[in-house]
Amino acid sequence: QVQLVESGGGLVQAGGSLTLSCAASGSIFSINAMGWYRQAPEKQRELVAVAASGGSTNYADSVKGRFTISRDNAKNMVYLQLNSLKPEDTAVYYCNARVQWRPASALYNYWGQGTQVTVSS
Repeated sequence: QVQLVESGGGLVQAGGSLTLSCAASGSIFSINAMGWYRQAPEKQRELVAVAASGGSTNYADSVKGRFTISRDNAKNMVYLQLNSLKPEDTAVYYCNARVQWRPASALYNYWGQGTQVTVSS
Protein backbone atom coordinates (compact mmCIF):
# COMPACT_ATOMS: atom_id res chain seq x y z
CA GLN A 1 0.00 0.00 0.00
CA VAL A 2 1.09 3.57 -0.64
CA GLN A 3 0.33 6.69 1.39
CA LEU A 4 0.53 10.30 0.27
CA VAL A 5 0.63 12.99 2.95
CA GLU A 6 0.30 16.67 2.04
CA SER A 7 1.23 19.67 4.12
CA GLY A 8 1.59 23.41 3.74
CA GLY A 9 -1.91 24.67 3.06
CA GLY A 10 -3.41 27.63 4.85
CA LEU A 11 -4.94 31.07 4.64
CA VAL A 12 -3.10 33.76 2.71
CA GLN A 13 -3.94 37.17 1.29
CA ALA A 14 -4.15 37.76 -2.43
CA GLY A 15 -0.69 38.22 -3.87
CA GLY A 16 0.88 36.04 -1.23
CA SER A 17 2.70 32.74 -1.47
CA LEU A 18 2.50 29.22 -0.08
CA THR A 19 4.50 26.04 -0.50
CA LEU A 20 2.76 22.68 -0.54
CA SER A 21 4.64 19.45 0.13
CA CYS A 22 3.66 15.84 -0.44
CA ALA A 23 5.51 12.79 0.80
CA ALA A 24 4.90 9.32 -0.62
CA SER A 25 5.65 6.23 1.45
CA GLY A 26 4.96 2.50 1.43
CA SER A 27 5.43 -0.14 -1.25
CA ILE A 28 7.21 1.96 -3.86
CA PHE A 29 9.60 0.75 -6.53
CA SER A 30 9.28 3.86 -8.66
CA ILE A 31 6.98 6.81 -9.17
CA ASN A 32 6.14 7.62 -12.76
CA ALA A 33 4.47 10.99 -12.26
CA MET A 34 3.63 13.13 -9.27
CA GLY A 35 1.33 16.06 -9.42
CA TRP A 36 -1.17 18.38 -7.84
CA TYR A 37 -4.87 18.71 -8.49
CA ARG A 38 -7.38 21.02 -6.88
CA GLN A 39 -11.09 21.08 -6.27
CA ALA A 40 -13.03 24.20 -5.44
CA PRO A 41 -16.54 24.03 -3.93
CA GLU A 42 -19.11 22.80 -6.44
CA LYS A 43 -16.46 22.35 -9.13
CA GLN A 44 -14.76 19.31 -10.57
CA ARG A 45 -11.25 18.35 -9.60
CA GLU A 46 -8.74 19.80 -12.05
CA LEU A 47 -5.09 19.35 -12.83
CA VAL A 48 -2.81 22.07 -11.48
CA ALA A 49 0.63 20.75 -12.31
CA VAL A 50 2.38 17.44 -12.91
CA ALA A 51 6.02 16.41 -12.97
CA ALA A 52 7.26 13.28 -14.68
CA SER A 53 10.11 11.22 -13.30
CA GLY A 54 12.34 12.42 -16.12
CA GLY A 55 11.84 16.05 -15.16
CA SER A 56 9.26 17.30 -17.63
CA THR A 57 6.45 19.37 -16.21
CA ASN A 58 3.00 20.46 -17.27
CA TYR A 59 0.81 23.22 -15.86
CA ALA A 60 -2.76 24.35 -16.12
CA ASP A 61 -2.99 27.56 -18.11
CA SER A 62 -4.49 29.34 -15.11
CA VAL A 63 -1.35 28.85 -12.99
CA LYS A 64 1.44 29.12 -15.55
CA GLY A 65 4.02 31.66 -14.47
CA ARG A 66 2.73 31.69 -10.89
CA PHE A 67 3.08 28.11 -9.64
CA THR A 68 6.14 25.88 -9.80
CA ILE A 69 6.20 22.12 -9.29
CA SER A 70 9.33 20.27 -8.28
CA ARG A 71 10.25 16.74 -7.23
CA ASP A 72 12.82 15.11 -5.01
CA ASN A 73 12.92 11.61 -6.46
CA ALA A 74 15.29 10.32 -3.80
CA LYS A 75 12.80 11.26 -1.08
CA ASN A 76 9.63 10.47 -3.05
CA MET A 77 8.43 14.01 -2.52
CA VAL A 78 6.75 16.62 -4.67
CA TYR A 79 6.38 20.31 -3.96
CA LEU A 80 4.21 23.07 -5.31
CA GLN A 81 5.30 26.68 -4.92
CA LEU A 82 2.30 28.96 -5.22
CA ASN A 83 3.08 32.63 -5.89
CA SER A 84 0.91 35.62 -6.73
CA LEU A 85 -2.09 33.83 -5.30
CA LYS A 86 -5.58 34.89 -6.33
CA PRO A 87 -8.93 34.30 -4.60
CA GLU A 88 -9.85 31.95 -7.45
CA ASP A 89 -6.98 29.68 -6.38
CA THR A 90 -8.98 28.82 -3.27
CA ALA A 91 -9.53 25.06 -3.24
CA VAL A 92 -8.54 21.79 -1.64
CA TYR A 93 -5.25 20.76 -3.21
CA TYR A 94 -4.64 17.04 -3.68
CA CYS A 95 -1.35 15.28 -4.28
CA ASN A 96 -1.37 12.49 -6.86
CA ALA A 97 1.20 9.82 -7.68
CA ARG A 98 1.36 7.03 -10.22
CA VAL A 99 3.33 4.31 -8.48
CA GLN A 100 4.98 1.10 -9.55
CA TRP A 101 5.23 -1.43 -6.71
CA ARG A 102 7.96 -3.58 -8.27
CA PRO A 103 9.83 -3.87 -11.57
CA ALA A 104 7.52 -4.47 -14.53
CA SER A 105 4.38 -4.09 -12.43
CA ALA A 106 1.45 -1.96 -13.45
CA LEU A 107 1.14 1.66 -12.43
CA TYR A 108 -1.31 2.42 -9.64
CA ASN A 109 -2.88 5.79 -8.97
CA TYR A 110 -2.86 7.23 -5.42
CA TRP A 111 -4.26 10.37 -3.83
CA GLY A 112 -3.48 12.29 -0.70
CA GLN A 113 -6.15 13.46 1.71
CA GLY A 114 -5.98 17.05 0.50
CA THR A 115 -4.88 20.33 2.01
CA GLN A 116 -6.97 23.50 2.04
CA VAL A 117 -5.65 26.65 0.40
CA THR A 118 -7.72 29.76 1.02
CA VAL A 119 -6.85 33.09 -0.60
CA SER A 120 -8.58 36.17 0.76
CA SER A 121 -9.13 39.29 -1.30
